[in-house]
Formats: sequence, C-alpha cells, structure tokens
Amino acid sequence: MFTWGALVGRRPYLVLSIAAVLVALCAVFGSGVFDSLSDGGFDDPHSESAEVAQVIDDQFGDQRVDVVAIYSSTDLTATDPTFQSAVQEAVSRAREAGSPRAVSYYDTGNPALISADQHATRVLITLPADGDPLDAYDIFEPLLKADGVTTQLAGQFALFKDANQQVEHDIVKAEVISLPAVFVLSLLVFGSLTAALMPTLVGAVAVAGAFALVRLITHVADVSVFSINVITLMGMGLAIDYALFIVARFREELGHFPTPDRPAIATAMGHTLATAGRTVFFSGVIVAASLASLLLFPEVFLKSMGYGGMAAVLVAMIASLTVLPAVLGVLGPRLEWGRVRGRKKAGKRRGRRAAPKQRWAAIARAVMRRPVVTIVSVTLVMLALGSPILGAKWGGVDERVMPSSSPSRQAAEANADYFGGEVSSADVIVNHPTVQVISDVQEAIKGVDGVAATTLVAENADHAWLQVDWAGRGQIPASQDLVRDLRTALAPYDAEVGGASAATVDLVDSIAHTLPRMALVVAGVMFVLLFIAFGSLILPLKAMVMNAISISASFGAVTWIFQDGHLSGFLRFTSPGYLDVTQPILMLAILFGLSMDYEVFLLSRVREEWDRSHDNELAVVTGVQRTGWLITSAALLLSVVIAGFATSGIIFLKMIGVGMLVAVLLDATVVRALLVPATMRLLGRANWWAPGPLARWWERHGHRTHDSTGTTGGLDGIPEPPAPTAGRHL
Repeated sequence: MFTWGALVGRRPYLVLSIAAVLVALCAVFGSGVFDSLSDGGFDDPHSESAEVAQVIDDQFGDQRVDVVAIYSSTDLTATDPTFQSAVQEAVSRAREAGSPRAVSYYDTGNPALISADQHATRVLITLPADGDPLDAYDIFEPLLKADGVTTQLAGQFALFKDANQQVEHDIVKAEVISLPAVFVLSLLVFGSLTAALMPTLVGAVAVAGAFALVRLITHVADVSVFSINVITLMGMGLAIDYALFIVARFREELGHFPTPDRPAIATAMGHTLATAGRTVFFSGVIVAASLASLLLFPEVFLKSMGYGGMAAVLVAMIASLTVLPAVLGVLGPRLEWGRVRGRKKAGKRRGRRAAPKQRWAAIARAVMRRPVVTIVSVTLVMLALGSPILGAKWGGVDERVMPSSSPSRQAAEANADYFGGEVSSADVIVNHPTVQVISDVQEAIKGVDGVAATTLVAENADHAWLQVDWAGRGQIPASQDLVRDLRTALAPYDAEVGGASAATVDLVDSIAHTLPRMALVVAGVMFVLLFIAFGSLILPLKAMVMNAISISASFGAVTWIFQDGHLSGFLRFTSPGYLDVTQPILMLAILFGLSMDYEVFLLSRVREEWDRSHDNELAVVTGVQRTGWLITSAALLLSVVIAGFATSGIIFLKMIGVGMLVAVLLDATVVRALLVPATMRLLGRANWWAPGPLARWWERHGHRTHDSTGTTGGLDGIPEPPAPTAGRHL
C-alpha cells in the first residue's frame, strides 16, 4: 500500500486522467439505471403462496387483477347512462389495447362491483402478460381515464409507479437537504474550503460508479428500484468517513515536512495509504461483506439492497484509494486553500488541536478508572432502549407504505370506503379434488375462526380453486394468524394456501429461516477479517458484542416509533401497527457494517500504539485521543446524510433512516467513547491474545500499520515511552 501511495503521489495527473475517463463512462452508463430496475420483490419465489399463484395461472388461465379502476361521481350514479357510457368506453379502450381480462358491473351484474350508495363502480383489469408490466401500466393508465367522472387506479403496479416516482423525488430532496449541510459541517471539520470538498468528490464518484455497476447487474438479476436509496446513502456516507480519515492522516504525514516538494508529497501519501489507506481497505471489505449477507435471502428486495450497498461501498473504497490520493497529490499543501477564518494550517495548529484531543484522552482515562461500573451502566441503558423490540409484530407492505398524498394510496382507500371496508382473501388450491374432498375442505375452512365466506371459484380434473374471505387488512398479524390456522386445518388434505396474506406469512417464515445463516456468515467473515486486521481473537468477539448492543438500541427505537406510532405526526407517516419484516434485516446488515467501520478506525490506532509501546492503557487512550474527533465528526456528517434519507415519503425507507440515525450516533459516542475503552481496560493484555501458531502467522502476514516515523507519535503533551527491547506479544 505504501508503494501504491507513493506512486500516486508521484504521478497524480496520470491517475486522475484515467479516473476521469472511467468516471465519465460510469456516469453516462449509470444514468440509465432507473429504466433497468424492477418492482419491490418482497415475496419468496419458492414459497407455498408462490406455488399456488403458479397453479392458478397454469390451470385456470390468467386470473390476475393487476389494476383496480375506481370510477365515482358525487352527482351521477353508476347506473346513469352518462356515467355508464364513460366507463364502458374506458373498458373498451383497455380491451382493444390487449387486456386479456376486464371485469365490470355492466358486463356481469356483480353487486360487489358497485358501491352501496350507487355513486361508484370498479373494474378489475389484467394487464398483458408479455413484456414489462410497468411499461404496460404506463400504456393503460391514460386509456382507463373516464370522461366526466373521477378515475382512481389501485393495485400493485399503480403502487410501484408511485414508488418509483417517490424514490426519484426523495433522492433529489435528500440531496437538497443534506449536501449543503454536509458541506458547511465539512468546512468546520476539515478547516478549509478545499479539504471540505473531498467528501463530496468521493461521494459523487461512488454514486456514479455504483449506478453503473448496478445497471450491469440488472442484466443478470432483478434489482429493486429501492436499491437506489441505499446506493446514495452508503456512497455518500462512506465517502465522508473515508475522506475524513485519509485527509486527516495525509495532513498529519505532510506536517513532518517543513517545505513539502513532490518527493515529500509522494512519501507522505505513501505513509498515508500504508496506515489510513489500509484501514479504509479493511473497512470497505468488512462493510461490503456485511451487506453481502443479504444475498442469502431469496427475496429480490433484500438481494437488491445487497447489490446496491456492496456496489456503493466498494466504489467508495476504491475512489478513496485512487481518486482521492491523486487529488491530494496534486494539491499537496494547497489542500489548506480557503482556510476558515481563525483556523491555522496543519502543522501550525498543534496547540489548538491538542485541547480537543486532550478531552478525548481525559474521557478514556476516566472510563478506564471504573470499567465495570461503566460497562454495566451503559449496557443496561442501551438494553432498556432496545427493549421495545421484544414486543415487535411483523408484517408486509401495503398502500400505507406510501405517503397519504400518493394517488395509489388514495385509490386503495377509496376502494375500501366504497366497496365494503377492508376485506382480505386467501386462495386455496385442492389437488386431485372430488366432490367429497371439496365438501370436506369447505367444512374445514368454515371451522377456522374469523372466516366470513368460502367460494368455489373454479375446478378441473386436477385442481379446485377456492377463495376464502375475512374482514381486516391482509398484512396485519391477525390475518397472518388466520392463514396459519387455515393451513393447520387443511393439513389432512392435499391442499395449499396462497394469496397476499399467505405471501406475508411465507415471507416472515423465510426471513426467520435464513436469519441464523446470515448471522453465522457475518460473524464468521467479520471474525476472520478483524483477526487479519488486528491479530487478536478477543477483539473480534468484543467488537461483535458492542455492535449487537448499539443495534439493539436502534431496533428498540424503530419499534417504539414505527410500530407503536410515536412521533408519527412529527415524522409524517401512518403507523401500520407492525414492522415490515424485511427492514430490520436490511438495517442489521447496514448497521453491522457501519459499526465495524468505526471499530476498525479506532482499533487501527490502538494497534499502532500497542505495537510501539506494548502498554495496553496507553494504547487505548492514544487510540481514543487520535480517532475520537474523527469518528464523532464522521458520525455527525453521516447523520446529516441519513437525516436526508429519513425524509423519504416511503415509510420503510424513513424507518431505515431513523434507525440508522439512532444507531450511528449511539455507536460513535456511547459505544466507542465509553464501552470500548472500558472493556479493553478490563481485558488488559488479553485484548491482543492469539494462540501461538495464529500469532506467528499474523506476525508474518497480518495487517500492520506504521507511520512515517515508525511510531504512532504518542499522546499530545505526553513524553514517548521507550520502545520494548525484548519479547514478542500479541
């Protein structure tokens, strides 16, 4: 890494020229990513409900209801000739455009298709099966407009179209909110206008590169439109972290040269990448590995978040190790251009910087004087914050995922208001039916508490299709319980249960089945990577426990806010009374990676001092002092980006933003400043323990950092202790 840094420092213009061409190509290619993305993909494609849907399509033709068109008027009734003519013309246009199925009251006389007050009717429409259904919806949407009456379109594709538009709107809004604030805070943190531009530079490269990578992935796999938000968040967020860490270390290394010339800049950059660069590399790999665990789940939504997050993290890491060092190599001491008034150059402001660092050192010393008290009290508080998660209820998404202003949500609510409130249904497929078997199945269904009606929809020699109806929303826990009771009641028969509520039950079960594998994979990968980084078997275990504590507090906050409905007015959302089961999984992967990000930053400096002095307490105090301001500054800047993310009109994206905001702030302050020093003080030299063979392997091959002087510089204002002259300790 030193060789690469020195090369970039000597040939920055060459590196920038190559990078500029690649970034331009990525920006052009990646700009088309929105047209390549799919819908949500929240279902398990291998579940019982998916099999039922496939049987219905194969055996009974295309019975999908893709669009529910609701026509209403305050003045006319649905039987008025003017009203009827307008609706029938819209239906005729849909059929002429290729709709295989358009069911209306005027064709069937079905009373369920006309409202009780006679002022509204609805038409059930199936879109053509060939081609992209979202493209088909765009074609049919204007055709379904009826003159002279109010037209509202509900259904999954109306919801997906609104979601796509909302995502694009949210990205622009988040950038308008967060980028100016990030720049102002960066100016205060970095101290100069030029340095403050570095996170934005890296973030722009990360987002452009990730968009291009994700567009490539869409050629071989479905990727959800919601991955765009994660790309923006992770790209900008980690760009801030990595730029802050590398710029700070480059300033420190450059300060060793009174008059930096090109060789000095190259040397400083070499040592910067040999230390901070290695840390950024390990951080990027660790965060990407955490997000890669999402690929274990069968749901397209979670896989998509893994693809998008990994792309953003890896491009941000590569940009921080190539583009950023090249820019710094060009700038050299001119990095201080546009200094904030009253701030002095790096290397001339030691006294100003020493005071804040001394405060971090004082905090670390105070914590380590009473480690047990600190650990117990902080852990109890964090677990108390996380306790609401014990009462969590799980469900799936419905129209309430969108803001109240969304046309698809308003249409869904109008559908419920006009046509009998909230009614849910399940599809039951009976294999190899006979008259007696169908009768027995119907009797078994009637015995399930809550069932309102059972209808035989269709049958042939191989299958019978029944529809089971009940009152209530399909995603709520009560509906899930009814589906489970239904499956239990039908267990003696060769029957399967599908439908929207059954798909949610299958989703919850799929998540529960895959989660242990995700945990094992993440824990195993993190353990190996952290051992390679720090040469200890104890520190990886400690890091994972610390992460679990901070993440539990975040989950508790999310449950209290989004399930129980607290702060719903302030945050402008409608609580469904449960949590979407996919979101905590996504949060777990992101937060575990980000927590490890800060852990690596802190422990890298602690390890440097341990290698130099073999004094555990001094190493911990030095690490906290050297990185405390970096980690809190990075967390503050990242929090601004997350806050923009939390303004999303889509409830589960808002939930991710709020949960991450809580976790990042707690992790960067309470966990890193209090829990980590306390536990490392309690463990003492055991922090660095590894069995003999592993210790010898790490000595030869492990990740070891050295700065330009061969030491970590010690604590500001404290004399350097002599280096050990004998013995080998890990």
